[in-house]
Amino acid sequence: MTVSDWAGSVSDWREVLEGLRAFIAPAFKRSEQRVSAGAFIDGLLCGVERKTGWMLAEEAGLERPYRIQSLLGRSSWSADALCERVRSYTIEALGDPDGVLVVDETGFLKKGVHSVGVGRQYSGTAGRIENCQTGVFAAYASRWGHALIDRQLYLPKTWANDPERRAKTHVPEDVMFATKPAIACEMVARFLDEGAPCAFVLADAVYGSDHRFRRMLEDRDQPYVLAVRSNHTLRFLEEWALVQSDPATMISELPTEAWQPLSAGEGSKGQRLYDWAWVPLRYQTAEGFSRWLLARRGLRDPQNIAYYFAHARTGTTLAELAAAAGLRWTVEECFLRAKDDLGLDHCEARSWHGWHRHMSLVMAVAAFLTRVTADQRRAAYGKRNETSPRRQTATA
Repeated sequence: MTVSDWAGSVSDWREVLEGLRAFIAPAFKRSEQRVSAGAFIDGLLCGVERKTGWMLAEEAGLERPYRIQSLLGRSSWSADALCERVRSYTIEALGDPDGVLVVDETGFLKKGVHSVGVGRQYSGTAGRIENCQTGVFAAYASRWGHALIDRQLYLPKTWANDPERRAKTHVPEDVMFATKPAIACEMVARFLDEGAPCAFVLADAVYGSDHRFRRMLEDRDQPYVLAVRSNHTLRFLEEWALVQSDPATMISELPTEAWQPLSAGEGSKGQRLYDWAWVPLRYQTAEGFSRWLLARRGLRDPQNIAYYFAHARTGTTLAELAAAAGLRWTVEECFLRAKDDLGLDHCEARSWHGWHRHMSLVMAVAAFLTRVTADQRRAAYGKRNETSPRRQTATA
């Protein structure tokens, strides 16, 4: 193997890009839409700073942005059909028995009040309450890479209960108010119904603290590691007495020797090392499964402790759960790359379908880049999966 082999400089990325175009083509009803989508994709891959209609049109050699703007607004095609194809394309590239599904939300800062779902709400992007939209996303991560595979705009109650604003932004009649965990439930169920390999589902405390989200996963015998707040109420029956506690109290009662030094996986600066501890939770589970409370403690600051609920097959080790918990960062990297490089947060469309179309097209380009990287990794390590060949043509 030469340097060019493992560096990926001999990779035929144009062939992979054409394969993506062909694979997502059936999501568009007309040839003109497919041409416009191709121009949109090319524009996202180019070096223009803002991925706006005018800039993408100029990059495509068009005099006006009409065709680009029509793709997101006036034309008739299903963003959900495109998202489904992107998900299939990504899982084919990254699918692995040890792969994980990560759920998280991200904010899109806005100045006006007319874009669908915009309002004063907490934005993790800004770290405070801001005027923004919030989208719930799912990402898939494996040894071959990670990419976003699903998305839905969170519609606050002020929007969900306002017929006038719903009509102006074309919110579908069947879209009602749903909490972020409820949206995540639908996403995860859809993913699992498609039969993709998933060793663990991961999410932060917004989702880990929701008992309906956890119960949905447990009912499917799906392992998970979900962050939870330190003061989350826990109730147990001990000798016919109801005992109430919380994660912080339970972990504080552990002896010093209960903590183990383990890695949460490799980061940009090497292995991310922490002390870990766990406590079995005596809740009823399906046969062959167990539940635990996990804690991760910083080495430099022992008071910095994160807590998790874990559900997995009996016999799963603390090291396995710690490694799974450490993979939640992959969705943050997906957001960072998609926003910084592909314009995920440059959406100009104000409508419901315009937002979902923009996000789905950006996710398609991110999936292409992830596939190029995955192919390079398989080739470099001699582990290409011949049972899952690359699709270069569209399927029905």
